[in-house]
Amino acid sequence: MHNYKLKLALIGYGKMGKVIEKLAIERGHDVILRISSKNPTDFNKDRLAEVDVAIEFSTPDHALANLEQLAAWGTRTVCGTTGWLESYASVCAAYTKRNSAFLYASNFSIGVNIFFALNEKLAKLMNGHKNYQVKLHESHHTTKKDAPSGTAVTLAEQIIVNNEAKTSWVLNPESAPEQIPITYSREGDVKGMHEISYSSNIDQLVIKHEAFSREGFGLGALHAAEFIAEKKGVYSMKDVLGL
Repeated sequence: MHNYKLKLALIGYGKMGKVIEKLAIERGHDVILRISSKNPTDFNKDRLAEVDVAIEFSTPDHALANLEQLAAWGTRTVCGTTGWLESYASVCAAYTKRNSAFLYASNFSIGVNIFFALNEKLAKLMNGHKNYQVKLHESHHTTKKDAPSGTAVTLAEQIIVNNEAKTSWVLNPESAPEQIPITYSREGDVKGMHEISYSSNIDQLVIKHEAFSREGFGLGALHAAEFIAEKKGVYSMKDVLGL
């Protein structure tokens, strides 16, 4: 448990931003800056200089520019926005260059991060069992902008690293033997569901994670902010949770 009060900036003030704000106040922190489309000029060096950690939950269209700016200002940053990861290496380098701290996660839920560890372990166990076909399905609310989800991409990439028969993933139920097929659905206010199945002619093995509220994501993001508040370097939720 943290024993100090953080001054936080919320970069992006949508559903997740408001959940994080509520939980931050409950944990004794101060949210001193909330950036949205309504006040873009407040996203400036002077305002961010007062902040201990910025928590970036914006949109895939804006995340990269936000992160590049925050890195240039040396602002410690926790990021949960997906859809910009082709630039991950350069963003990490920018934070390192400024002696700042950066932590990205495709999903901050503690349960999902344990699910990531389970997925890696299962992929290693299934490596070499070529009679099993692996598939991935994810479901989210209708306003989620990217597909597949960043969490689904993380899960697929973990399998690729640990299964020598798989070299890529594809957003299509029809796939080549070396590909992992990902399917998705967008319905109602689904908070997030990810399911991985290994199927053969004989049986099927399934692991699944389902979120019931956004508070798990918000709490994980705050744990991450508390973790990097006095650190330098690039971290992940594995570091926060000791996985």
